Amino acid sequence: MLLTPFDPWRNPLCTCLNKLTFNPYTGCDHNCIYCYATSYIHNFQNCRPKKDLTTRLQKEASRLKGQLVSIANSSDPYPTIEPNLGITRKCLEILSKRDCRIQIITKSNLVTRDTDILQKTQSIVAFTITTENDDLARKLEPNAPPPAQRIQAIRTLTAKAIPVCIRIDPIIPTLNDNPDRLVKKLAAIGVKHVTASTYKVKQDNWKRFKQTFPTVAKHLEPPYLEKGQRISGYRYLPKELRLDLMKRIKEQTENAGMTFGTCREGFPQLNTVTCDGAEYCKRQL
Repeated sequence: MLLTPFDPWRNPLCTCLNKLTFNPYTGCDHNCIYCYATSYIHNFQNCRPKKDLTTRLQKEASRLKGQLVSIANSSDPYPTIEPNLGITRKCLEILSKRDCRIQIITKSNLVTRDTDILQKTQSIVAFTITTENDDLARKLEPNAPPPAQRIQAIRTLTAKAIPVCIRIDPIIPTLNDNPDRLVKKLAAIGVKHVTASTYKVKQDNWKRFKQTFPTVAKHLEPPYLEKGQRISGYRYLPKELRLDLMKRIKEQTENAGMTFGTCREGFPQLNTVTCDGAEYCKRQL
């Protein structure tokens, strides 16, 4: 099945409403050092489209009855090979003809190519922006478009009345844990909602993180590896530290006039709307 119920590894901390998840590609070539999917998808950085994708999607989409389809939760729908292949655009064309809502999760400004489709259906774009610092982002997300291009894409989308929310994810202490300036900039260009989440340690992403940020990794070893919580196979920061981080970003977000949600942190009381902002998904006329 291509369209499957979203259930993030049966994580007890997930507060998303019922939705379907769909990944046009297996793997992703953005090479983000903090990526979680590399731990459970073989050969993840070899990005490739699903076999017989459009034929299978046509069949499965014919059964949709207004569900929210989240694209994509395990790989970016706009990897560096998408401009040549156009796989995601073909899938959006199929889904737009059905009575469904579309939530796109991406780090790529290429999503603006598909505004003509998104304006005709119920849609929302969730950009991941970990930092507004292009140099830092280049280390965290080597092959993803720089934040400056993502922010320009947000301007394009909001100008066309396509709702946008932002995932400041992952929050990494000492690197990007005070995004106040970014939050204010996002509010000023029309972003509706911010979702925040802390970095969760897996063995493979921690290895990459240590290679890229050895000094920061040494500083973070005690809170993660000695004092942190183990939840669903991940190493989390201690609960008190996570709560302080999320409260701070919630305050910054609400002061800027946006709604706020946390992702798999265990603090649903901080969410002012649905954690992923999907309720802003609406049809543009």
